Amino acid sequence: MKDLAKIRNDVVGSLLRPQRLKQGHQHYDEEKISLQELSEIEEQEISRAVRLQEEIGLSVVTDGEFRRLNFQDSFGESVAGYDAGKASMRFYEQRVEGSRPLQRWEIPTGGEVKGTAVSQRRPVVERLRLVKNSPLEEFRFVSQLAQKPAKVTLIGPDRISQRFDWQNSKAVYSDMDEFMADVVKIEREIISGLIGASCRYVQIDAPGYTAYVDPPSLQAMRDRGEDPQQNFSRSLQADNEILEGVDGVTFGIHLCRGNQRSMWHREGTYDDIAERLLNELKHDRFLFEYDTPRAGSFEPLRFLPKGKILVLGLVSTKVPQLEKIEELKRRIDEASRYAPLEQLAISPQCGFSSDVVGNLISEDDQKRKLEIVVETSRQVWG
Repeated sequence: MKDLAKIRNDVVGSLLRPQRLKQGHQHYDEEKISLQELSEIEEQEISRAVRLQEEIGLSVVTDGEFRRLNFQDSFGESVAGYDAGKASMRFYEQRVEGSRPLQRWEIPTGGEVKGTAVSQRRPVVERLRLVKNSPLEEFRFVSQLAQKPAKVTLIGPDRISQRFDWQNSKAVYSDMDEFMADVVKIEREIISGLIGASCRYVQIDAPGYTAYVDPPSLQAMRDRGEDPQQNFSRSLQADNEILEGVDGVTFGIHLCRGNQRSMWHREGTYDDIAERLLNELKHDRFLFEYDTPRAGSFEPLRFLPKGKILVLGLVSTKVPQLEKIEELKRRIDEASRYAPLEQLAISPQCGFSSDVVGNLISEDDQKRKLEIVVETSRQVWG
């Protein structure tokens, strides 16, 4: 049933938003076009994105996350209960104004406009509840277009918990365990809907796990009175509870160190978290970012259990420079010293456009990088 569990090439999720799509969102925010007109633009651009991925030869395709302004909208825009603002093109453009590529980026706080749920740290005003299964709506459309299997990305409970202002939500949730129980319940509802629509591959996006090896992030938790190890254990348990009793679906989980307008957000190697991540999480595929020295060596891959796949994110989505196949093959060979080659695969290191602003590369760069992923996988695994 899990026939996608061992595919050798993968795509993390988001693709660069075409200019026409960005303009459509801008016009919608300015009330120049209707929601229906924006939806038609989205559908046309998703169709182009699916054709592109299939022509390149990817084993699975996505809708590019073109219906989202931010990859975390999979949850933030699906639930009610947050004290949060409305997402817009301008909101995300303002967040990165004055930034420089390939630098550490911290999410701006304060200002006159309320932050959006999950993409910003926000409190709640009532218990969370699912009001719109956005990932299901996305899948229903893309699955009608695609000849290849379509995967769906869903932000995981670890990031949701890190972006929850519990200190100002105690009147609603007595503790973090109570909050996380509602998150798990909602995510199981979302996934149940996807399974009912015949989705075969669900990827949990868990960029926050690298916070547990990033000194500033660890200090921020301690400053809030939190125990990082308790947070880590709670998140591992929640991720597994989401999968509990769900059969016949390939589950992947993606880790990175931030991906905003060609910037990054965390640093630190996998060494201190890999053993627990790889052995406690029940996912079939682990998509690990490995495009820069910030990720460290491949040595933590020695903890990969038999039967699981480690997808090496070797191709950068942050820079236009095109990787060389021989160099990628060399790195895969290096990784195979710690995990068997038959348990490895290749992908870009992250999405190309974690929010609507996107990374500082061109659509042609994006196409060539995806082609390199596919050709490398063909040469290595056949």
